[in-house]
Amino acid sequence: MTTNIGTIKPVKIEDEMRGSYLDYAMSVIVSRALPDVRDGLKPVHRRILYAMNDLSLRSNSPYKKSARIVGEVLGKYHPHGDASVYDAMVRMAQGFSMRYTLIDGQGNFGSVDNDPPAAMRYTEARMTRISEEMLTDIEKNTVDFVPNFDSSLQEPTVLPAQLPNLLLNGTSGIAVGMTTSIPPHNLGELCDAIVKLIENADVSLEELLEIVKGPDFPTVGIIMGKEGIRSAYTTGHGKAVIRARASTEESTKGGRSQIIVTELPYQTNKAVLVEKIAELAKGKKIEGIAEVRDESDRDGIRVVIDLKREGQAAQVLNNLYKHTAMQSTFFINMLALVNGQPRVIGLKAALQHFIDFRREIVVRRSQFDLKKAEERAHILEGLRKALDQLDAVIATIKQSQTADEARNNLMQYFGLSQEQAQAILDMQLRRIAALERKKINDEYKQLTKTIKGLEELLASPQNILFLIRDEILDLKIKYADERLTEIREEEAIAFRKEDLVPHQEVAVTISQRGYVKRLPRDTYKMQHRGGKGIVGMVTREADAVQHLIVADTHNLLLFFTNRGRMNPLKCYDLPSESSRTAKGLPLVNLIPLEETERITALIPIKDFAETLLLLMTTRNGLFRRTPLKAFANARINGIRAIILNKDDELVSVRLAPSDSDVVIVTEKGQSIRFNASTVPLRSRNSRGVKGIRLDPGDKVVSMDVVRPESYLLTITSYGYGKLTNLRYYRPQRRAGRGLRTFKTNAKTGLVATATVVEGSEELMLISRNGKIVSTSVEQISVQSRITQGVSIMRLGEDDSVAAIACFDRRNDRDKSPVAETQSKEKPAAEEEPQTP
Repeated sequence: MTTNIGTIKPVKIEDEMRGSYLDYAMSVIVSRALPDVRDGLKPVHRRILYAMNDLSLRSNSPYKKSARIVGEVLGKYHPHGDASVYDAMVRMAQGFSMRYTLIDGQGNFGSVDNDPPAAMRYTEARMTRISEEMLTDIEKNTVDFVPNFDSSLQEPTVLPAQLPNLLLNGTSGIAVGMTTSIPPHNLGELCDAIVKLIENADVSLEELLEIVKGPDFPTVGIIMGKEGIRSAYTTGHGKAVIRARASTEESTKGGRSQIIVTELPYQTNKAVLVEKIAELAKGKKIEGIAEVRDESDRDGIRVVIDLKREGQAAQVLNNLYKHTAMQSTFFINMLALVNGQPRVIGLKAALQHFIDFRREIVVRRSQFDLKKAEERAHILEGLRKALDQLDAVIATIKQSQTADEARNNLMQYFGLSQEQAQAILDMQLRRIAALERKKINDEYKQLTKTIKGLEELLASPQNILFLIRDEILDLKIKYADERLTEIREEEAIAFRKEDLVPHQEVAVTISQRGYVKRLPRDTYKMQHRGGKGIVGMVTREADAVQHLIVADTHNLLLFFTNRGRMNPLKCYDLPSESSRTAKGLPLVNLIPLEETERITALIPIKDFAETLLLLMTTRNGLFRRTPLKAFANARINGIRAIILNKDDELVSVRLAPSDSDVVIVTEKGQSIRFNASTVPLRSRNSRGVKGIRLDPGDKVVSMDVVRPESYLLTITSYGYGKLTNLRYYRPQRRAGRGLRTFKTNAKTGLVATATVVEGSEELMLISRNGKIVSTSVEQISVQSRITQGVSIMRLGEDDSVAAIACFDRRNDRDKSPVAETQSKEKPAAEEEPQTP
């Protein structure tokens, strides 16, 4: 046995791997994944169009089976799997993938729902009118041809595209270590930009951007902002943020709102989008959606999102943009093959490469036409000579023994070339008729003009550019349409949380042990006074609900502590509970609180820009007023709100105009009313001044702002309460002992809290054991100052009132005054204020 040892070469495996991988990488880059900057096509697309042109499958010809076309491409030019060819062919026929389809498909070629196309044996195809422009003049030696994979045929290296297809339809592809992603554009805009660049080679990018607004996607949509587009056109890298087009309508059923989606971002799967929305709604990731359904038909896309009664369209839409493909980003990477090398190009470079390519095509086409015209003119010159000496020519031919001898004799005796002599021999006898002779002369004159025109064209680069311009303008007239995708100036900024949270009136509660939660206000139904109430919060042993306010989810909540500190927190950052009996979350998890620190006041505001004052009262009767804007620099860690003495605590905080009257109520039933403007404005880092003089053992429980035609609602710890018209509280000088406002005793208990109402509010009372009564202020008796009130809430032996909250009725805003009760106790004579 012999071995061919001489044919074995020792090679290092790393060298072999490196070389083989580089060969593979370049093959993928050049021959598969990246488009050519000239015709904007990858090899497979180019071969499909060339094969269809060979099959004469033009826009006016009958359709042919897709399998026949795929077979033609595979057998002659593209030795790969049939799926790769058919998939590429399908995409060129999809109106939702291509801005201007290059293939006219008949049958199921897929849908925007990502439905697969029918098998190629069931579909048919032919070229579209616009795709024929990609192959115009290919027979005129306008492009180079190379052998196919088995060298049996020739195929073009590029198509003589009259269309700027790279930008027109865009492309995407993944090569080895690089990707390309070019969006589609509007033909009319591209044509205008090319004309502008031809007429002025020094045109600036800014001028081109005034013409080419941006990508124009077949699925329409809305592009948010221009900066990403400008970056892509300048550097070749950028992005376009695309939103679906959605509108809000009122449903004919139930008067609920609907969000109607009629346009989608490019390459968005509609079926997956609908499924995602339904999934987010079911999982409560997006609140306010009742149902989603697809009502799309042959007239276009229509996705209907039914909202719940409480659903707010703006917030639901923002959530859909954030969490679904209704807003998506198209990353632009304008990478293409330039002279066989991958290059990242901008808008102007892409257009210039196309113009240079068209210049080459026009030159080669003109040279081809010139050569053909000159060859034909040469023949016609010979025919004209023969016709001028027709008898001599005929005699020469008759005397010749063979055709070769006749051709040689004609060349010798009449000074003809071989081609001219052969043309004379091939000339039919009918051409010697007078009319035929005229046709020859006319054709010769026309060819002379054509030759002259082509020579002038080739001699003038400027004329070539003008011809390219005229051809581009013809394309615009034939195929351009209106822009589909709208471009808006505003950028698509990242959504803030308030953009995603719907406005909702909620009840916020804080327990004595510091558990906080928020619930929809409608969770608590209206009840009659004197009821036992419903459980509003499950509390731990010895825990009690201490604060209850009603606020909007977008309000900023100011938490004031007994230690005189203030911490801001957005209402929507509080835990939202699904059950009114839920315990909530420890407030210390949201804002920093010391061990002995507790919340004593909770104020909802829109923002710190409000021109109001914060009025504060301490347990020992000190009063202070400070502009709200002084707290604008507050952070989550909190700031000092007031300086307190060691034995004092902050009790009440209210927002009010600077000239408001305030009323301070004590635990033993004393009260004082005075105008806040008599107190000078103080900074945050200051103490208050005396607002009320307290009797021994007494302390302040509440302070509120007096409003016109208002009442003082006073509630005791054992659930007794009453309304008293504030006209019975004459304004006094601050720092006095004030007037009696409630006749407390063992039955009623001490005053737990007091608040100013107008009479049309709803009232929520919550006990220390977590019971809640929601009733109307109108159901509470209006009585004089020196009375013990009526039972409003029945409490157990070990229970007492912890907090109250008043708020306007949602559907009744007439602010009507409270009707006097039938008993109509006569108000007691007003007491003279005690002297300080």
